[in-house]
Amino acid sequence: MAPYPHRIIFVRHGETSYNAENRLQGQRDIPLDDKGREQANAVGRALRDALADDLARLDALGAFYASPLIRARQTTEIARAVIGLEPERYRLSSTLKELTFGDWEGLTWPRVEARDPAGSKAREADKWNFAPPRGESYAMLVERLRPWLAAREGDCFVASHGGVARAMMFIVAGLAADEAASADIWQGRALIFDQGGYRWVG
Repeated sequence: MAPYPHRIIFVRHGETSYNAENRLQGQRDIPLDDKGREQANAVGRALRDALADDLARLDALGAFYASPLIRARQTTEIARAVIGLEPERYRLSSTLKELTFGDWEGLTWPRVEARDPAGSKAREADKWNFAPPRGESYAMLVERLRPWLAAREGDCFVASHGGVARAMMFIVAGLAADEAASADIWQGRALIFDQGGYRWVG
């Protein structure tokens, strides 16, 4: 199978209060906290220093995309301002939303384990394919994301979420499902998908 033909500059949103409290955020619309705003500034500085010309080209092509959830929008706007681009000149795509944790959203992991011990064990056994009640699995997220990726006609910038990054690791970089499901996705750094692999910047 040929590698994905385009480069994706991927940024996970900065920290929110839910991240700080280790709560399952999913599609709840939680804004950045102070640390998250600084992380967005940091990733903007790292990208400006490493890829300024490429980002200017993507901006001219209108190839900046973000999840519509506020934490991704704020991260995009802060980073774009630091890079020297008009903060609000980017496109929203609902396809780039985080996977939903359904009935588990808003809970901490200890609360999930207490409330749904069978579900918690099932997720540990198969993190990639397990979906919480009324939620999504990584496998389901991959199927949501594939058509969007296939529709891209060139390189792009994406500001989104940890689950989406893991799905891209599987689709674009060819990681095994279990590796992708457990991969660390850092806040305050950029993830570059290119030529069938990936690397971090920042």
